[in-house]
Amino acid sequence: MNGAELIIRTAHAAGVELCFANPGTTEMPLVEALDTIPGIRAILCLSEGVCTGAADGYGRISGKPAMTVLHLGPGLANGISNLHNARRGHSPVLNIIGEHATWHRPSDPPLNMNIESLAATVCGWQRTSKSVTDLSSDTADAVTASLRGQVVCLIVPHDLQWTDCADETISKTMTPVESVDEHAIGNAVKLLRSVPKSVILLGGQTLQKRGLQAAARIRSATGCDLFCETLPAHMERGRGIPAVDRLPYFPEQAVAALSAYEAVFLAETPE
Repeated sequence: MNGAELIIRTAHAAGVELCFANPGTTEMPLVEALDTIPGIRAILCLSEGVCTGAADGYGRISGKPAMTVLHLGPGLANGISNLHNARRGHSPVLNIIGEHATWHRPSDPPLNMNIESLAATVCGWQRTSKSVTDLSSDTADAVTASLRGQVVCLIVPHDLQWTDCADETISKTMTPVESVDEHAIGNAVKLLRSVPKSVILLGGQTLQKRGLQAAARIRSATGCDLFCETLPAHMERGRGIPAVDRLPYFPEQAVAALSAYEAVFLAETPE
């Protein structure tokens, strides 16, 4: 098994099902691995912007890690506008970016670029693999990071992709666990029961069916109002799901909408 095969096997074991790809020469071992190893459906896209846009949409709606294969720094640059959208939408997007062989980079080939600096503009997590022995753990860490609702970039030099692995162990993905502040919840319950006029501002996963129905039960029990963030990444609608108004976009209107409330509770939305 070579490094590229180890990456694909690790990603598949971690739950990756789709890969949107616009590869070049430095990703050919990954292309061959996608062709020969079952489990991950590879979708060839006409441009990197299509790759990253499709990955954002798939990850945003499914909640599953959406994988891309991009060609060097210019390939990442071509797709970065949709990765910006993915970052704003907290989409679990895993970008595998080919890099020149480690011995080739000092020659400054035509597509050589500081990929790390470019990736830092959109990524919540990034890493450049240093050894073929690290590829499985690097991939597992990347998937774990993406499941926290962020864009991640794993940069893999070409020579590590084709190098045979002495250790073929598949690293496991850790399930991200967010801690809950029981004290904050207790204070919120007291305020909801004591303040005559309050509102809950919903965002993130609270705008899915389960969260919206829970918010509706709180509204029924306490008489509070509900708003959602102005630009939600993904909000479920339909029969049996309570409708929630968005907080107005313009500051004057938002201030007017919130000024009547004595308490505002934030659920997965920033202050």
